[in-house]
Amino acid sequence: MEIREVTKKERSQAFELAWTVFQKFEAPEYSEEGIETFRKCLKDPAFVDQMKVYGAFLEKELAGVLATRKEGNHIALFFVKEQYHRQGIERKLFEKACEDNKTGKLTVNAAPYAVEVYHHLGFRDLDVEQLEDGIRYTPMAYEYIKNGE
Repeated sequence: MEIREVTKKERSQAFELAWTVFQKFEAPEYSEEGIETFRKCLKDPAFVDQMKVYGAFLEKELAGVLATRKEGNHIALFFVKEQYHRQGIERKLFEKACEDNKTGKLTVNAAPYAVEVYHHLGFRDLDVEQLEDGIRYTPMAYEYIKNGE
């Protein structure tokens, strides 16, 4: 497995993966407004251009993506294809994001389906579930000590 930042040419594939996995696992928990809000975010250059997007590649197949923004300390997208769930891809993507983050803290607005995944990675809830523009999420944070610091 190779974990690396996706190339500009691979970004559309990464966002398509996010949309496909979102539709399967997250959309059933969202209103039409929330689904449309998420779709618009993926199509919004102002939103996606500020992201650093990592991909997990098995052979040449993109199996999962994690995107950060706010200088790498906020997870904006985190999706793995269904057939690769529970195979360590999530952890490898997460470790890469931590490695590249200079602050030692990551935040995320976790969708209902992903809350337990984030708890498993060591995140803690900052508040109760929120609802904004149809998007349901729980604000969460993860703090760690950077190696050598």
